[in-house]
Amino acid sequence: MNLKSLTSTEILGYSFLILLYVLGIYFANTDPSYFKSTYAREDGFVEYTTAAMLLYISILSFSRLFKLWSVKPALWKLGVLGFALIFLFGAGEEISWGQRIFDIESSAYFKENNAQQETNLHNMVVGETKINKLIFSQILTIVLVIYLIILPLLYRKFEGIKNLVDKFAVPLPRWNHTIAFLLATVLLSFIPSDKKWEVYELAFSIIFLLIFLNPFNKYIYEKN
Repeated sequence: MNLKSLTSTEILGYSFLILLYVLGIYFANTDPSYFKSTYAREDGFVEYTTAAMLLYISILSFSRLFKLWSVKPALWKLGVLGFALIFLFGAGEEISWGQRIFDIESSAYFKENNAQQETNLHNMVVGETKINKLIFSQILTIVLVIYLIILPLLYRKFEGIKNLVDKFAVPLPRWNHTIAFLLATVLLSFIPSDKKWEVYELAFSIIFLLIFLNPFNKYIYEKN
């Protein structure tokens, strides 16, 4: 990773990410109870910051959509709108759509079919299968590998892939984003707690925000 090529926002983001992991690894190994009940707890700093990052990506996408609506083609608008809605959904799911914040009781359906009896989809259980495990672990892992590693290679090599990615306004990760995500994944193994995934979700949201702010194909957000 070439530090000279990083923007000031990326330096700030990666610094925060390093601090997040240093403290997470320290507390998880020296005071597991504090890590679980305070550092990475439900409705805590880590979870709310994750939701805030995802929401910011959504707002950023909506802002670009409205700003460039009159000069961009339909497929570009479709792509940006899709990302805006996806990250808005992610932010809402992260905090169960404000259920615990506003002390809203779950309906009977969610109490019966949700692993945490909360009003969200990612903790739903269908038969013996947890949606969170299937979609947000297995399928998402495949998507991330394709997006962060395979797609950047194909984009640089094949003009057809490049045109398709740009046409749908898919922000392409720079290599520093890919490296940061791989390091965040490896460092997760040093956190011996089942709550480590809260830290990983925050790392995910930080890196994706940096991608959307400064993608390799940043010109897709220009007027011409």
